[in-house]
Amino acid sequence: MRSRHEVDTTTRFNREWELPDERLIEVAGTEPIAETDPVTETVTREPYIADPDLEEAVNVAIALGRPLLLQGDPGAGKTRLAYAVSYALGLPLEEAYIKSTSRGQELLYTYDAVRRLYEIQSARGSGARPVEEPDKYVRLGPLGRAIARAAYGRRSVVLIDEIDKADIDFPNDLLRELDQLKFEVPEVPGLSYAVPAGRPELRPIVIVTNNEEKTLPPAFLRRCVFHYVRFPSRPEELDSILELHGIRRRSLRKQTITTLLSLRELDLGKPPGLSELLDWVGYLQAVDAGNRDIERLAYSGALVKQHTDQARVTEWLAGR
Repeated sequence: MRSRHEVDTTTRFNREWELPDERLIEVAGTEPIAETDPVTETVTREPYIADPDLEEAVNVAIALGRPLLLQGDPGAGKTRLAYAVSYALGLPLEEAYIKSTSRGQELLYTYDAVRRLYEIQSARGSGARPVEEPDKYVRLGPLGRAIARAAYGRRSVVLIDEIDKADIDFPNDLLRELDQLKFEVPEVPGLSYAVPAGRPELRPIVIVTNNEEKTLPPAFLRRCVFHYVRFPSRPEELDSILELHGIRRRSLRKQTITTLLSLRELDLGKPPGLSELLDWVGYLQAVDAGNRDIERLAYSGALVKQHTDQARVTEWLAGR
C-alpha cells in the first residue's frame, strides 16, 4: 500500500495558464495500450473558468493521488472540469458515464466468458485444438486503461460521472482499487495491472461527480478530496463565462444574465444553471434575437425544463 505522505509535487492545474487554442493529446480508449508512440489527435481548448478554491482542490487531489469528488448544482460545470484538466495538462481523458446498471468492475475490465466458451466449443467441433489465449477476452475499462497506461510511463485523467446513479455497492466495489491503483484479473491467472510504486506523478487524476441522488458510503468519502462547485452568481463571473464561450454582444450578455439571476430567485423545482444559460444565449445570438425577445423569455424551453416551472415563470412575466 502506498504511503499517505507520498505526494506528487510535479503536476499542477493552473486556471491562469495561457494555453494554445489547440494541442495534441493521446487518444483515450484505444486498446491495447501501446508501449511507445501512442496515437494522438488534435483537440480544441476547453473553455473553463475555475475559481481559486476549485483550482486548489484540483491540485490537492493531484498531489495526494486521491479522487476529487465534486458536488454542486446540475449544470454548474462539474463534468466539464475533467475536460479542462485533461486539456490543460495535455493528458488523455478516460470517461465513465455511470448508469443504474453499472458495476464497479466494469471501470476496471470486462471478461467475455461467453465468447471464449463459444470459440472453445467451435474449435472442438471442428477437431482443432482450442487456442489458449484467455487474456484476449479481457477488455479494459476507463480506470483499468488509466492504470495500465501508467505502467508505460503515461498519466491519464479519469472522469467518473454521476456516481450516485449507480447502486450503493458501486463505490464500495472500487475502494481498494482507487486506494492502491492496482487490480488483478482472476479469470486470467497472473494478469494484473498497477501504477508503478514510487511514481506518484503517474497516478491517474480521478474526477468524480455526484448530484446527491444517493448518499455515498463513508468509506468512499474518506478516500476522496471533496469540493462543492458553487453556481457563479456574480454578474461579472457569468459575463466572463459567456464571453469565453463566444457570446460577443455585450448587451446580450448583460440582459440574459439579469434574466437568469431573476429566475434563480423564483421558487423553481429546477432553477436554470450554466448549461441552460449557455444553450439559451447561444441560440439567441445565432438567431440575432432582440431585446424584446429576451424580455418575453423567447425560446424558454432551452432555459426552463419543467412544466410547473414554466407556469411559474409565465406568472412572473405577467406580473412584471
